[in-house]
Amino acid sequence: MDRLLVLRLEAAGCVAEAWLNGLPLARVQPGQALSLPVHEFTCAGANELELNIEPGPPLGLGPPAAPELQPCLSDGKTGASLRLLLPRVGSVAHPASARTLAQLDWAPAEGQVYTRPLRLRERAELPINFPRWRWLDAPVIEEQAGLRPELAAYLLELALGLRRGDAEPLIQASRLRLEELALAYQRELSVDVQRLRQHIQQLHAAQPLLPELPAAAQMLLRPVAGGRLLECLRADGTPLLQSPTAGGGRMAWPLRVARVEGKFYVLR
Repeated sequence: MDRLLVLRLEAAGCVAEAWLNGLPLARVQPGQALSLPVHEFTCAGANELELNIEPGPPLGLGPPAAPELQPCLSDGKTGASLRLLLPRVGSVAHPASARTLAQLDWAPAEGQVYTRPLRLRERAELPINFPRWRWLDAPVIEEQAGLRPELAAYLLELALGLRRGDAEPLIQASRLRLEELALAYQRELSVDVQRLRQHIQQLHAAQPLLPELPAAAQMLLRPVAGGRLLECLRADGTPLLQSPTAGGGRMAWPLRVARVEGKFYVLR
């Protein structure tokens, strides 16, 4: 692989969030920039970019409430930029040194009135040839009796495995995701699986992993990818499965789950 498809998000004077094909991928604070590879979220042909300015907290299942719009006066220094770049592997993912395939820019002039939160969208045709990922064809998940308890029980097994320092429940639940990641970045699946296993074992050896045990009533389930996936979050909008690490930080395992014929699968 000579080149990577990379999403780059930058913000000045505002919080900005980047979505690609209905999936939230990056969020930056004022003055920050973030780049990440996005092969596994990209489709052959048309792709939808979304740039959110001052997004509110994540919303769970159910009809979304209309956001309360707040008028703001631009100081001419506020703005955000979202780009899909194609740098060479090992090179910096920056517009100055990589080809830009698609972009969304927002920079209101000084004295211009705008409202927040603000959502900008752009469709882009990308010259790529990725396979059709499984999450694109997953059925839309409807809120129904039993969904939350069933999902909580499914995630409980993953949390208990992490508490034992055992990566196998997470690996088995994420098998389809790991297969597609290996395909997306031309890697060996067995190497990726072993790397994840060793990483969890090393974390647990340094400091026992203690993710909270999922409770159905406390989970925030955010529909993404057009409702085909549920992003499993805590009440504060961070990943549901996370644990303190020996260095004083936190290790998180983001989970976006599909439901097919009554079974759950971690697809992203």
